Amino acid sequence: MSRLTHAEILELKRWNTPTIYNGWEQITSCDPASGGFNLEECHDFMPQMGPMAGYAVTLRIEPSVKAHKEVESAWADYRACMAALPGPKIVVVEDLDKPRVIGSFWGEVNSNTHRALGCVGTITDGAIRDVDEMSDAGFKALARRLCVGHAHVVPVEWDIPVRVFGTEVEPGQLIHADQHGFLAIPEKEQEHLLEAARFMDSNECQTVIAAAREVQGMGTGEILKQVNEAGEEFSRRARKKYGGGGEW
Repeated sequence: MSRLTHAEILELKRWNTPTIYNGWEQITSCDPASGGFNLEECHDFMPQMGPMAGYAVTLRIEPSVKAHKEVESAWADYRACMAALPGPKIVVVEDLDKPRVIGSFWGEVNSNTHRALGCVGTITDGAIRDVDEMSDAGFKALARRLCVGHAHVVPVEWDIPVRVFGTEVEPGQLIHADQHGFLAIPEKEQEHLLEAARFMDSNECQTVIAAAREVQGMGTGEILKQVNEAGEEFSRRARKKYGGGGEW
């Protein structure tokens, strides 16, 4: 699988996830109405950390089932697999107990352990705990909710496709996430994502946003004319660059 450079990952983190979406919809072969949204609500419990970007490490857990703890090698096998994958990594965890939440995979210990092994954060449709300690470890989390305990949490399956918050995620997919939610980018669309995000951000600033800000002393009719013309120019530039509508 081709991967972005570390410098490109750092640049992706300079924009919020909606800006990355704006670039992605110009280059994707997917319908942005079906592929660009998390179908269930998720919460960013560390918004002060800003966006995160990295490659998906996928995992399933089922904290309500005690029998999973009988697999003695589960933790060691999972950690060995996860550690062998290149980073930066985001651990995407499907909780098989959902929508109930029985226990948390994440807390102070697991966040520090995973951070040491090249992971920068997690997206889980289950729960997290020890929010302050996770933040202190520099480990960002998007999750369904908080809880107090871990119950019978053990890695059940890993390095497999998962479905989290209604979004399908494959192992190794590029993930961008912040307080708005997350995007899972197909491999073939990763190469041009940064360029497209840059272009669309600049396009907005030079057309529709500038037109909306430069209205001092204008009447309503003049404002509408200026904004509408800027919108047409915004779409024209996007069509010229990528062939899409680039609607604003």
